This record gives sequence, C-alpha cells and structure tokens, in this order.
Amino acid sequence: MSKTIIATPNAPAAIGTYSQAVKAGDTVYMSGQIGLDPASIQMVEGFEAQTVRVFENLKAVAEAAGGSLGDAVKLNIYLTDLANFAKVNEVMARYFAEPFPARAAVGVKELPRGALVEADAILVLG
Repeated sequence: MSKTIIATPNAPAAIGTYSQAVKAGDTVYMSGQIGLDPASIQMVEGFEAQTVRVFENLKAVAEAAGGSLGDAVKLNIYLTDLANFAKVNEVMARYFAEPFPARAAVGVKELPRGALVEADAILVLG
C-alpha cells in the first residue's frame, strides 16, 4: 500500500520531523494540531480560542486530504488542565455531529509552544 503525504497552507506547517497528515489507502492519520494561527504561526490566546483554532486546523487538513471532520473515526485530545474538559465538549459540538468519533481526552503536563490543548485524528474516507 502506498502512502500520500497531506499538506496544506491552511493549517500550520509541521514544526518538526513529521507531516500534517499521511493517507494510507482510505485512512488518513492526522498529526496533532495546537492553537497556532496558520497565517502568523503565533499561538492564539485563551483556552476557547485555542480549541477553536485546533479544530479549524484539523478541518483544513481533513479537507486537504479530500475529507471532512465528519470522516473522523478516532480523536485524541490532550489538555494541560482537565478542568477545561467541559469547554472542549462545547467547542467540539460545533465541529462534529452524531455519530461522534471515538475519543480519548488525556491530561498532560505541557504541550509544544505552551499550548493549552492539542488534538489529532484518524479519518476513514469513502
């Protein structure tokens, strides 16, 4: 099976040795996104703004792969403060409809660039 690298200027460029996403067959493995504005490559301020930016970035990568967030089958969310869990659910409801993808929410000590939230996803297209 061949793999295709997915890249879009509508999400922040990879800041390390990884790709925004990799498509293998009908499956798209999306790298973690943090609240970086793709135009300025600056972190947006505040938890809700970062969470919105995370989902906007994931949405842009999904679209570049030929899909949408509706194709997500698995979502991982990383939070530096689990007290923000309810806010993540609130923002996530703006981007996902039932049936919702499987999901994990994990508390972590810190994230790149001082981010408060990060998320990655797996899509199945078709």
